[in-house]
Amino acid sequence: MDDFATAADLQQWLRAHFPRENERHEWKEWRALKSNISGRKGDDLVSYVSALANMEGGCVVIGAQDKTLAPTGIQDFADYTLENVVHRVLGKTPGLPSMGLHVQELRATDTGAVVWLVHVPRHAPRELVLAHDQAWQRDGDSLVPLREDRRRAILAEHLQGEDWSAAVVPGATLADLDEAAIAKAREKYFEKHQREPWAAQIPQWSTEKLLDKIGLTIHGRITRACLLLLGLPERATALLSPHPAEITWKVAAERVAEHFHPPFLLTTTDVAQRVRNPNIKLFPANELLAVTLPRYDTHTVLLEGLHNCLAHQDYAQGGRVVVEESTGLVRMINLGGFFDGQPDEYASGARTPERYRNERLAKVMAEVGMIDKVGFGIHDMVLAQRRRFLPLPDYEGSSPLRTVFNVYGQQIDENYSHWLMERTDLPIEQVLWLDRVQKKHKLDAAQVAQLRRAGLIEGRSPHLNISAQLAVATGQEVAYLNQRRPDAQDYQAALCKLLALGPQPRAKIDELLLPKLQLWIPELAQRKEYVRTLLKDMSKEGRIQNIGGKTKAARWALAPGGTTPNDHQ
Repeated sequence: MDDFATAADLQQWLRAHFPRENERHEWKEWRALKSNISGRKGDDLVSYVSALANMEGGCVVIGAQDKTLAPTGIQDFADYTLENVVHRVLGKTPGLPSMGLHVQELRATDTGAVVWLVHVPRHAPRELVLAHDQAWQRDGDSLVPLREDRRRAILAEHLQGEDWSAAVVPGATLADLDEAAIAKAREKYFEKHQREPWAAQIPQWSTEKLLDKIGLTIHGRITRACLLLLGLPERATALLSPHPAEITWKVAAERVAEHFHPPFLLTTTDVAQRVRNPNIKLFPANELLAVTLPRYDTHTVLLEGLHNCLAHQDYAQGGRVVVEESTGLVRMINLGGFFDGQPDEYASGARTPERYRNERLAKVMAEVGMIDKVGFGIHDMVLAQRRRFLPLPDYEGSSPLRTVFNVYGQQIDENYSHWLMERTDLPIEQVLWLDRVQKKHKLDAAQVAQLRRAGLIEGRSPHLNISAQLAVATGQEVAYLNQRRPDAQDYQAALCKLLALGPQPRAKIDELLLPKLQLWIPELAQRKEYVRTLLKDMSKEGRIQNIGGKTKAARWALAPGGTTPNDHQ
C-alpha cells in the first residue's frame, strides 16, 4: 500500500498521473465492489478491462470522484482483496494476458480513503479480450461492443518472429530479376560499405554472392523482398500474387492516376517525379529577399516517406501503397498501423526502432540506401521541412489498419509559419507541438501546459494562439493581434463609437459586430446571442439604454453620462 499524508496529496498525485479519461484511463467512483467487479455487462470492471486491453492497455481508477479525482474511497470491499481480485478478473476476461495485470492500493492517511488502481495490460497479438462473451471498446464516456475495424486490426497484427518479406518464393530465379536494378543494388551497396577492407571486391562478386550478402536471397533462393526491390514487373507481380506489388499515384481532382510496379529500387524515383513540384516563394522573417525552392524536397522527404511506406506495408492484407496528391499536400498511405512506437518519438530523434513489420525488407532497403534503419529517417524529414519554413510532416488520419503520412508543400498560415520557423532555439518537441497548434490539431493537456509555461501560447483549448511574448520577439505583433481573440471591451468600444453617431436599431448593431465575431464564433445563432448578452451587460452597467420598444422595435443609445468613444482612447 502507498500512503499519502492527506486526501489532497492523493488527489494531486492522481490528477498528475491520470489527467483525463480516454482510451487508457478510466475513473470510477465505486464505493462498493460487490456488483461492480463482475456485474452489469458494459458497466462493470471486467468490461472496462476488456475495453482497455483491446486498445493499448491502461488503468482503471476505483474510489475517486469523476472529473475531480477527489478520493472518495472504497468503503465495501465485499470479499475482494488485492490477492484474489486479479485471479477473479482473469477468470472473467478470456484472452487477457496475466502478465501485467495487477492492482495497486493507495490510501489517504487523514481520511482513510482507499483507492485502487487496476493496471491493465495490452492484448496479445491477434487475440481479443472478452468480457461477458464479447469484446469491448470505449466510445466517449461509454463502452460499446468492439467495432469491426478495430477487430480486423487486432486479428491482423504482426506476430513476433513473423516476416512476410523473408519468405522464399518457389520457382523464382535470377532470370526474374531486372539487370539494371541489380547493377543499382551493387552500386548502392558499395557506396554504403566503401570503407570496409573488402569493398574493392564488390564489383567482382557474382550476382549470387552479391544478393546473398545484401540479404535479398537466402543461400541463393529468391525472397519476396528481392522481388519487390529487383523483380521484373510482370514476373514479380505474378510470383507475388495474390499480394499486390504496386504503388498507385493519383490526383483525384483531375481524375489522373498511374500504377508503378517492381523493381521498386528504381521505380520509386519515377513515382516521386510524378508529384507536381514547381518552385514556390517564401518570405522568411528578417530576410529582405524571397527564398525560391521546390515545393517538395524530393530526396529527403518524398522518397524517404515513400520508402518507409514500402518497408512497413502489411503486404499480407493484400493492398497497395497509395500516393495521393492535392493542392499543397501529398498523402502516402500504406496498410498496417504505425509500427513500433509513436511518430512523435521518431520525429524528435529520441527513439531507435526495436523491430520492423518486414524485418528482411527493412534490412536490405537500408543496405541499398533506401531507408535509415536507426530511427533518424522521420527526424530528418521533420528537420528538412523546418529548414524550408513549411509545416512539419505528420501522421494525421492514421488508424490501426493503415498509416497515413502527410507532406505539406505550402504554408498553412503565413504569419504563424514565419515565427514558428524563426525560433531555431526551440527544442524539437516544442516545435512539433506548436506545429500541431498551427494545424488546429489536438494537444495533450501536459503539452499545452508546457507550452504555456514557456510563454509560447495563450488562449483556451481548442482556440490556442501565438503568445504576445513570442510575437514581440519575432516582430509579428500585427499577426498576433489579428489571431488573438478580442476582449469584450473591443466590441463595447466599437458599439460606443457607433452609438455616438446617434441611436441605432439592433439590425445596425448586428451589421457592425457579427462580421467581427465570425472568426471566433462560427455559428450565427451563437454570435447573435453574444451580441444580445453584450447589450444586456452594458445596459446594466448604465453605459447604454434602449429608448425604443422591445425586440425589433428596440433602439439603442448612449446613456446620459455613459461611456463615449473618447474614454477608450
